[in-house]
Amino acid sequence: MRLRRITAALGAAGLALAIVPTLPAPGTGASLTAVAGSTWQTDASVLGLAVAKGKAFVGGRFTRVRPPGAAPGTSQTVRTYLAAFNQTTGALDTTFNHDVNNLVWSIVASPDGSKIYIGGDFTRVDGQVRNRIAAFDATTGALLPNIKPNVSYRVKTLAVGGTSLYFGGSFGLVNNVARNRAAAISTVDGSLLPWNPNADADVYAIDAADDNSKVYLGGTFAKVGGVAHWAVASVNNSTGALLPFAASSAVPVPKPGCTTRVKDIETSGGVVYFSNAGDGGGCFDGTWAANIATGNLLWKNTCLGATETITMVGGWLFKGSHAHSCPGAFPDGTGAHFLLLQNPATGALGPWFPNTNAGPPTEVGPLVSATGGSDLWVGGDFTTVNGVGQQGLTRFNNLGAGAVPLGPVLPTLSSTTAGRVQATVQTSLDKDDITLTYRLLRGSTNTVVATTTANSTFWSRPNVTLTDTAAPSGTSQQYRIEVSDGNNTVRGGFASVTVR
Repeated sequence: MRLRRITAALGAAGLALAIVPTLPAPGTGASLTAVAGSTWQTDASVLGLAVAKGKAFVGGRFTRVRPPGAAPGTSQTVRTYLAAFNQTTGALDTTFNHDVNNLVWSIVASPDGSKIYIGGDFTRVDGQVRNRIAAFDATTGALLPNIKPNVSYRVKTLAVGGTSLYFGGSFGLVNNVARNRAAAISTVDGSLLPWNPNADADVYAIDAADDNSKVYLGGTFAKVGGVAHWAVASVNNSTGALLPFAASSAVPVPKPGCTTRVKDIETSGGVVYFSNAGDGGGCFDGTWAANIATGNLLWKNTCLGATETITMVGGWLFKGSHAHSCPGAFPDGTGAHFLLLQNPATGALGPWFPNTNAGPPTEVGPLVSATGGSDLWVGGDFTTVNGVGQQGLTRFNNLGAGAVPLGPVLPTLSSTTAGRVQATVQTSLDKDDITLTYRLLRGSTNTVVATTTANSTFWSRPNVTLTDTAAPSGTSQQYRIEVSDGNNTVRGGFASVTVR
């Protein structure tokens, strides 16, 4: 479990070996609303996130932060590459203020949430030597003195397993000892551990199984420990030796026009989830899942549009990508969908459709996500969330009534049988519910004369027909449609018909 993602146990929310978790019923609502919570913003990309002790710790390319609603360049507060925000309100934590001299690429919390570890390009924190890894007390914010390995180059990813801090990136030395792109130190005293997978190219993602029985690597490497293993590997938790992992065949080896690599890893219970990003048209960009005990592939989702981040919240696998085509769901031509969720048992898309845009420098959008157990923090290169200005950082929770359904259009009315009126209307849309309730209302008294439910998504909006079986014959009547998600109700305008 990547503890930068969660600081409280999910329990039944995660998969346990082959046992399917208790999920919100697909099609009736997600575990989070699609309405973004009020949150401060950053002036550049967010690359690392962790939630612990009631705070969201955020790292990246930014040097300034500003309140929600503030335009770029206004109401700014200096925060060089690292900041913290209140988990409940999204406001800046003014007590956490450190001078970091270069980018922060990754953040992870200790299992109990008491400590925060950061990795990146920096060599100084508050003027003290910290060569690309540093640690802080999550409660007081104090820089800790005993975590200060000398890492020779960029640290891109961090994970905690037991008393080991695993990290990966582009480095070749740790404390002047050879460690090619993956290494581990003790979280107790900061000493270098024997763990040494020896990857031949960059490591982008690391995560340890919840019981620290195995560690998973993802990146652009072609060999681990001298053995061919493209982009993903399972290794021993103490030595880094390569372990059998049949599911790794889910990642196709490079070929002309297609190179795909693992960008993120999330372990939950007995299952490990991976996200991929590919170069080239039709190159694998999707997500996949494997059984930790057996190493066997459980499912593979082949949506196109690089998947940069995945996080388990409330029994759903949330993902940040720029998905533009998903077989079995939406085709090309529907635009880019930067935030989606999947059923972790099957990989199928679920009912959650907020969106961001993509901004510089990557033009990708969401790059990292984290949870405190019942919320989702998302960081990246975006400058809008749900069409409203919001740069670099946003969050979603399970509070409030959620998104409001799209108001229904005027119904098409017909009366071909005495005393009966049929009303047909295209189904509405809701960003966090697929199944909606439709009511046919008659007259200025809005008398409910028919009710039905129907499913709809942005890629499939069928028509629904409701029938008034007791319409007054020989009269002119007005009808309109009411749609509800159980929390929010909207009504459309009236249309008229003469009843036979």
